Amino acid sequence: MIGIIATIAVQDGKGSDFEAVFLELAAKVRANESGNLLYQLTKSRAEANTYKVMELYKDQESVDLHGKTDHFRELGRKMGAFMAGPPTIERLDAVV
Repeated sequence: MIGIIATIAVQDGKGSDFEAVFLELAAKVRANESGNLLYQLTKSRAEANTYKVMELYKDQESVDLHGKTDHFRELGRKMGAFMAGPPTIERLDAVV
């Protein structure tokens, strides 16, 4: 399994807009990507306007597929309008 933590800074006052688009994306990921095991948005308690997306995939093929889906590309562009810069991506290997 492969984990990903995406840290996303959102512009002041745009959190609810960002959350709405992300929740739409998460629903599509869960419905259409069988290799995705977890896709959860969280909001930092320590850093204002900072979100972390916790992702878990069955394998590398599932990670690659996620980035190529129409729903990720379309909704990713929509979320970009509310972000304060590009996300920081950390890739993790599951310990099983």
